[in-house]
Amino acid sequence: MFALQDDSETVAMIKELLETRIRPTVQEDGGDIEYRGFDEETGVVKLKMQGSCSGCPSSSVTLKSGIQNMLMHYVPEVTGVEQELDDEIQQPVNFHC
Repeated sequence: MFALQDDSETVAMIKELLETRIRPTVQEDGGDIEYRGFDEETGVVKLKMQGSCSGCPSSSVTLKSGIQNMLMHYVPEVTGVEQELDDEIQQPVNFHC
């Protein structure tokens, strides 16, 4: 998940935050997180929850209250986070359903 030379500054910042601050916390709970992409036009980060987090109902809460808030705080270009599921269906993190 480390930043590549081809990554934009924004993507490099997102990956660094995921690797140094977010991923260790998720791993403490027996899960993991995988960076899947960033849409520079919409500001949406795509992530995949893995391990015990992949099927956990709390993963949406984790994405919204923890990961999304941190990314939006440190990377102003980020407007939201979407979870990619195993069947490749993207699930926007939204509590107003």
